[in-house]
Amino acid sequence: MSELELTVSRKIAASREKIFNAWLSPTTLAKFMKVPSGGADAKDVTTDPVKGGRFMIVMVTPEREIPHSGTYLEVDPYSRLSFTWESSHSLDDSVVTIDLKEIDVGITELTLKQVKFRSEGARDGHIQGWTAIIGELERSLA
Repeated sequence: MSELELTVSRKIAASREKIFNAWLSPTTLAKFMKVPSGGADAKDVTTDPVKGGRFMIVMVTPEREIPHSGTYLEVDPYSRLSFTWESSHSLDDSVVTIDLKEIDVGITELTLKQVKFRSEGARDGHIQGWTAIIGELERSLA
């Protein structure tokens, strides 16, 4: 099932620069990288936002901590960010790509794609998760 992929898009009232920088700032990532079912802010968030650099995010729920990490594959300021996505819910070679396109002054279309999942259920769970995370991102930029 590794050929499975997902795409989540949203128009956000913020500049491409502001959205792009939010994905690279440990402080901002901690605010919007939450477990979709109302988890607390993430903790132990680190980023080294250069090609080949690593990131770490630990999402926290009342029951457990869920580590996520990856390697930045592409860091194209204000237009594209691509990284591996390593978690207990993904295949090791899963990749997330975020494209940012200005569609009007102060309005950016964010398109997030992720490839390679263990199952359709895992992919569907990630669709819900990324949709919630992008919603939290939008709220954090308001």
